[in-house]
Amino acid sequence: MNKRYQDLKVTEGTYVPPVTIDYPEDDPYEGLYKPVYDRDFPEVDATYPYVDDRFGRRLLIWCGCNVVLRLLGLILRLKYGLRWKMEGDKHWSRCSWTLRRRLRKYDLSHGAITIANHCYRHDCASVLSSIHASHHLRIPMFAPNFRTKDQMFLCMVGGIPIPAPEAGLSAMKAFNAAFDEFHRRGYWFHIFPEAKRWDWYKPLRPFQKGAFTMAYKYNKPIIPFAVTYRERTGIWRLFGPKDEPLTQVIMGAPIFPDTTQPRAAETERLLNETHATICRLAGIEHNTWPSQR
Repeated sequence: MNKRYQDLKVTEGTYVPPVTIDYPEDDPYEGLYKPVYDRDFPEVDATYPYVDDRFGRRLLIWCGCNVVLRLLGLILRLKYGLRWKMEGDKHWSRCSWTLRRRLRKYDLSHGAITIANHCYRHDCASVLSSIHASHHLRIPMFAPNFRTKDQMFLCMVGGIPIPAPEAGLSAMKAFNAAFDEFHRRGYWFHIFPEAKRWDWYKPLRPFQKGAFTMAYKYNKPIIPFAVTYRERTGIWRLFGPKDEPLTQVIMGAPIFPDTTQPRAAETERLLNETHATICRLAGIEHNTWPSQR
């Protein structure tokens, strides 16, 4: 068995999918998949239009967030039995409006940053459909993924490519300036701080600091989500692969930054608290990775 599973402890009733993938045991950011980069895409450098207000681009994102994500949410309910709830709720809901309503009691007028574990192909849609993300959403993403077959979907949900280090400091300055503008407009951000997707992995891997640096810089609350699993049984075996579990999303209460504290210390607190919260939401009593590297 994978050594990260040997000491993993979960609460009673928490389902852990059988380990069928050769997960890395030492490098939590190792990519497990080799995508085919066969699509054309503009160079992601200082000249890339990170803020693109052209009508066609705005219409594309509106359709992605208000039509495609809604339809995909319906498909995931059928294929993966997707359901949602907020921490503390006794019952699960298959109506995603439930979570959005629960957020109304918090001041999210300047947007928020949603965080989740990165654990299957449609985890992004699972989370974003649960809060009815609008077209006022942006997601920083690994730039090479925009040259794969998922290019259109990534663009439609507000994906913004992160320039590679070799693109130079000017490219990163342009990227940061774009997110300054998105913040000024009150947009929501979605980030996977584990960086790489590991399908059906149960332990929570270390988080990278970018999302928490943004939360402090923009004074945006973090909304933690855990994508968890349950065994595929009964009629559900007819709607999806028998070796893939069913999925469910649990939302925690927003975690607000304290901008009166020093940036480094507060960023560290946000990261550690969010990591611990998602572990709790996922039913993990003892995780086998540290919160960060």
